[in-house]
Amino acid sequence: MTSQYVTFGLVPAMRAGGVLADGAYQAHRDFLDFAVDGSPLLVRLADLDAVSPLALDLGPSDFAEQVRTLLPEAETPLEGSRRVIYGCPECAGLACGAVTAVIERDGPDVVWRDFGRQTGRTPDAERDGYHDIGPYRFRGEEYRAALERLLPADGAPAPELPAGPRALLIGPRAALLARLAAALRRIGISAEITLDAVHAHADELRKYGAVVFGRTIGPDKRDAVLGALAAARSEAVCVTVLAPIVPLLVAQVEQALDRTPDRHRRLLRLTAVAGGAEAEVEVASACRVRLVAHRLDRLSRPRTRALFDTVLAPGTHRIPLETRAVRGRSFLTAHTSEAVLVAPVAR
Repeated sequence: MTSQYVTFGLVPAMRAGGVLADGAYQAHRDFLDFAVDGSPLLVRLADLDAVSPLALDLGPSDFAEQVRTLLPEAETPLEGSRRVIYGCPECAGLACGAVTAVIERDGPDVVWRDFGRQTGRTPDAERDGYHDIGPYRFRGEEYRAALERLLPADGAPAPELPAGPRALLIGPRAALLARLAAALRRIGISAEITLDAVHAHADELRKYGAVVFGRTIGPDKRDAVLGALAAARSEAVCVTVLAPIVPLLVAQVEQALDRTPDRHRRLLRLTAVAGGAEAEVEVASACRVRLVAHRLDRLSRPRTRALFDTVLAPGTHRIPLETRAVRGRSFLTAHTSEAVLVAPVAR
């Protein structure tokens, strides 16, 4: 067993939601990831779409139970002192597959070892083990302090965790904004529509992570809203509707809500090059990337088409595009499990 110490911490993380090319919905989840020696652990699992047990949309009692399981204090239903490190972001069910590890005390220290993927009570360590991850030895005091600050002290209220994602849509309750609001709510993002955000209370404006300007909002009204956001010291990212295509707009909102520090990002850049013949995707570390094309046809009907879905190695990759998928007014979205980027196809 390893005797070398590594540091333990918690960092905010996001599983990006969206409307998939086949019309299915993918839930948005905010959670706390585990930072080992300052780097998010999930990044080391290149093709995994998962969230940690410390999901911020859990109720207070369920969240506290997950913290105690990691300490480790609460019992685990898995054999061999194994505990779930990452689980399915849609249902959290073990049948979908979960990353587990043995978490145990070793004197004053805490050790994570024998990482593996399992769908039942007992994993096949040889077949499903992550042999290049761990074991990790954490100083017990540092480890417990990071987790225990998430629990209420005796007689005190539970610590306040970051609020869930919220988007403010500015414009008339026309079909497009109504459909966008419905899609955002479906994936777990609160969305409200208003014609007047200028006179909203500053505390209310600060609750939004993204502000979407409808297509009918003119420059004067937009400038007034931007002034109100600045006066409220809002950190919301403003989004201008690129095209009346709901999956594309959902991707724009997800990109605006992403607060991942640059040093922790895997998906760095997306551009269309060579007159739309190729997409250029840059990734910082190995990860699964999905590339989707969105366009309006000659009758202004939205069209969405999946183009590419595979694990990319670190670096810059040029991906040929199907001409039919990006003709006319078109856009690209690149998706990883935790991020989305949007880019127009320039002609």
